[in-house]
Amino acid sequence: MAYSTILYEVDDRVAQITFNRPSKMNALSLRLAAEFEDALAVADRDPDVRVVVVTGADGRAFSSGHDLDDDDEKGQPRRRSLEDWKKRHNEDIAFDYSVFHCSKPVIAMINGYCLAGALDFALMCDLRYCSDDSRFGVTQTRFAAGSLTMVMPWVIGQRCRELIYTGDMFDAQEAYRLGLVNRVFPKERLEEEVTRIAKRISRVALPTLVWNKKALNNTLLAAGFDSAQRYAAEACLIMNSSESEFKHFRELQEAEGVAAAIKWRDSIFAPFESETSALSSPTTSNPRANAS
Repeated sequence: MAYSTILYEVDDRVAQITFNRPSKMNALSLRLAAEFEDALAVADRDPDVRVVVVTGADGRAFSSGHDLDDDDEKGQPRRRSLEDWKKRHNEDIAFDYSVFHCSKPVIAMINGYCLAGALDFALMCDLRYCSDDSRFGVTQTRFAAGSLTMVMPWVIGQRCRELIYTGDMFDAQEAYRLGLVNRVFPKERLEEEVTRIAKRISRVALPTLVWNKKALNNTLLAAGFDSAQRYAAEACLIMNSSESEFKHFRELQEAEGVAAAIKWRDSIFAPFESETSALSSPTTSNPRANAS
């Protein structure tokens, strides 16, 4: 299959899938999700692949989150019905769960921004390594939206509450301190170091990797992981379809565009921001325009 939004390559037992929408900060579109799931299934079936690495093109962002201006959804009504939201949520959940259900270890190699839905996705991966300039955030909170896959409490425990309640962004060292990423590497060495780790993992016998992942996943399932995620999805559905600021954001987005909606939303939080909590971004592109 020819891909238009991702890159897929295999080298010495390691498959790499790259989100390839750099002009959109690798925002997650419906097409990207479908292509990713196809490529991941290819890697899962390939007997010569033992590890999968997921990353973002161009080095500025792993991904800024779900694309709020998805070209594949043009022409769809902005004011979705409950059934419309359910359909879209189910598609997003399938994307997040694809790495959990993959029989082989999946590594998120995070290079730059990793926000909102992209952070949910990365947390579903088996391992996370990031560059020292990476920035993280549960920024969908500030859209009055929720996390479809509420994985963060399973990774870092109840320390996630402040991050989820505020929508603040945090840097690579804070992500490491919290246990959200396994290691932080200098940006120029990230790919080299993650490749080295992936190659070490790939030298383990494939049945051992597969059954260790099954056993590790089962510890989550036995503790109620799936039921917790189903509740989170229902809560997210209620948030996204509720009469709240999110509705006004969508109306403003439809009338004046994403930039105007973002400016309005940021004005609500600006008086209370600190230097560390502010949603700073590159001057040439605003990752928040897609962060949901």
